[in-house]
Amino acid sequence: MKIALTCAGNDLSSPLDQRFGRAENFIVYNLDDGTFTVVDNKQNADAAGGAGVQSAQMIAKSGASALITGHTGPKAFQVLQSSGVKIYHSNAKSVAEAIEEFKGGKLKPAEDSDVNSHWV
Repeated sequence: MKIALTCAGNDLSSPLDQRFGRAENFIVYNLDDGTFTVVDNKQNADAAGGAGVQSAQMIAKSGASALITGHTGPKAFQVLQSSGVKIYHSNAKSVAEAIEEFKGGKLKPAEDSDVNSHWV
């Protein structure tokens, strides 16, 4: 199973980015073997609009079946949910900490977005 995480850096010790659509990068982590890839999201981070939807489409194409981030807006939430990607909100300080929270069952799937469009 692969999970995607928002990341302000490019490795597991990097901070978990609290923004979804405008996160610097996404880490797609494979729970089966502990490997990961970094997906550059700079094009959406700097976009004038539609960052959440475009980022959500990118996550859906990555093969991840779950996303861990700080917050998601309503449009991104809808795209992710319709693509079968479960969303988890976390306040973890790092990507590694968020992965451990997920593995330990400490995160619950979000039932709705938790911020308005154009947040931050």
